[in-house]
Amino acid sequence: QVQLVESGGGSVQAGGSLTLSCAVSGYTVSTNLMAWFRQAPGKEREGVATISRITGESYANSVKGRFTISRDTTQNTLILQMNSLKPEDTAMYFCAASDRGWSYFPLVEDNYKFWGQGTQVTVSS
Repeated sequence: QVQLVESGGGSVQAGGSLTLSCAVSGYTVSTNLMAWFRQAPGKEREGVATISRITGESYANSVKGRFTISRDTTQNTLILQMNSLKPEDTAMYFCAASDRGWSYFPLVEDNYKFWGQGTQVTVSS
């Protein structure tokens, strides 16, 4: 049974940093496509960052240069380092895992089969 458990969310002022972690069991983080998504109140869930051993990393334009996705294979954990946070980054952040190695459109939600419950990130101005 695949389980994804996010942690590391919280409240921070604009310009600050947070590191999100996704502890994974029943699935090896280095095998297939994995991603972070987010959903703000009243908005649809959107892809933030993805990582694939075949095609590398990809980012939404809104976070490019500020967020970094990575994997800790020793801990079987997916990580999202978020710097220079803005109020518009406020959302529930979700970890997701695919049964595919890569995708032409990795930020699309339909690529992902397994999801965590989310961790809240709040950025104040």
